Amino acid sequence: MGTLRLVLGDQLHPRLASLADLDPAADVVLMVEVAEEATYVRHHKQKLVLVLSGMRHFAADLRRERGARVDYVSLEDPGNTGSFTGELLRAVARHRPDRVVVTEPGEWRVWEMMRAWGEALEVPLEIRDDTRFLCPRSVFARWAEGRAELRMETFYRAMRRRTGFLMEGREPAGGRWNFDRDNRRRLPADHAVPRRLRFAPDAVTRGVMALVARRFPDHFGELEAFGWPVTRAEALDALRHFVEACLPAFGDYQDAMRADTPFLYHGLIAPALNLGLLDPEEVCRAAEAAYRRGGAPLNAVEGFIRQIIGWREYVRGLYWARMPDYAGTNALSAGRDLPWFYWSGETDMACLAGCVRDTRVHAHAHHIQRLMVLGNFALLAGIAPAQVEAWFLVVYADAYEWVELPNVHGMALWADGGLLGSKPYAASGAYIDRMSDYCGDCAYDVRARAGPGACPFNALYWNFLIAHEARLRHNPRLAMPYRTLARMSAARRAEITADAGRFLASLGNAPAAAPPRAPSERRPHRERAVDAGTPDLFLVDPSG
Repeated sequence: MGTLRLVLGDQLHPRLASLADLDPAADVVLMVEVAEEATYVRHHKQKLVLVLSGMRHFAADLRRERGARVDYVSLEDPGNTGSFTGELLRAVARHRPDRVVVTEPGEWRVWEMMRAWGEALEVPLEIRDDTRFLCPRSVFARWAEGRAELRMETFYRAMRRRTGFLMEGREPAGGRWNFDRDNRRRLPADHAVPRRLRFAPDAVTRGVMALVARRFPDHFGELEAFGWPVTRAEALDALRHFVEACLPAFGDYQDAMRADTPFLYHGLIAPALNLGLLDPEEVCRAAEAAYRRGGAPLNAVEGFIRQIIGWREYVRGLYWARMPDYAGTNALSAGRDLPWFYWSGETDMACLAGCVRDTRVHAHAHHIQRLMVLGNFALLAGIAPAQVEAWFLVVYADAYEWVELPNVHGMALWADGGLLGSKPYAASGAYIDRMSDYCGDCAYDVRARAGPGACPFNALYWNFLIAHEARLRHNPRLAMPYRTLARMSAARRAEITADAGRFLASLGNAPAAAPPRAPSERRPHRERAVDAGTPDLFLVDPSG
């Protein structure tokens, strides 16, 4: 035969580099479901369904639309070795190809595995660049070479020029590169958000759901609400729905949170994008076209495109430029164990309980929930980076290490010491109160400065600044809170550290609970002034 073409589970795009010169008469496309990939972390049940159903639909599309011969090894096929290497060696023995062609993987561990195939195989191996990204790894490496700090904003402007998105000649549309300051509105209490497009599982997906329930019953998450696109046609429908129904208001409310509305105006296309069902260029073109025809304002479209060609391309480039050493850094020496409530949701902190609930039910939380609630708490509590990163990799449908690790390690936890972000994105309960309705029905009081009934975020925030004062007080972006801290009395500082210490000690007891407050004491939500700057963006979900 001719060529054996291995397609990985997150490479489900018809224009994948390794399929570019496919000869249906001579070549075989190899796709394999392997236990190793399903269990190297205990992925959310919906993530497993998404990948396995997407793979099965993609194989069917290749057969139907391109006449391809697909050698598909399912998870429960007799003889399945459970690993990429084992299945590739078996396929080479079955088909005796002249060569093997693959597209570079997204994750470092698979890259190391793939490079070893060259010696293990008895036929030539060709590894092609992943052309689904707009910035090749080599281009980012040249940009990053010699830089002590790798700032996304600098990279983003270079990518705008490189791609031409939202450019007017050599200048940015609207005369500004970044409209983020226009994108921080709180969602009004009576604001009605559009109903989101979800996809009923077909027979293939239902079969995969039964498989996952049977084979992985102890993995995190629920299956009942699964509604992610698993085919390219569904992914394109999801993109169209977002652009028409949600993009116009996406900018205004992209930082808002509401307890009973998990999706709001966010893209919900990141699982499809990271799986390969969409590519970033077509996503950005769809958004830009909406702006050009007057269907969405510039602040919304610029903010969305920045998430794709800014953050998504940037974190991928940083990942490949700095791995494998990047994952081992721990600039703030954080070492506390991850609290059990990240899995159970059993905490009286309404914001954390709500975000964990959304994550368990949908395998989704949007970028502010991830950064300013879940990530912020882990930062302030000093939780070990590796444990936080493992959790984020497990629980989200769009999480792959190349996108998850830089966002959590660098942006949320500042574990890289400022390579990615110029300051830690630490905030007290005031930020959560300002941007959400969580605090109005919480057992803790976000307005209280001290005591066992005060919002834990408040003491943890100032305790964090105190604990890391020697390192952070000269950071210009933290000048304001450190000026406030300098005015605090010794007694107030001692009160903060005592409150934070008591709460952190309680994390060993599950669940973390607050002293009960009577319903009459639970206040209506009031907008509060924020005491720490709002973040630029946070992407495990690069579509918002």
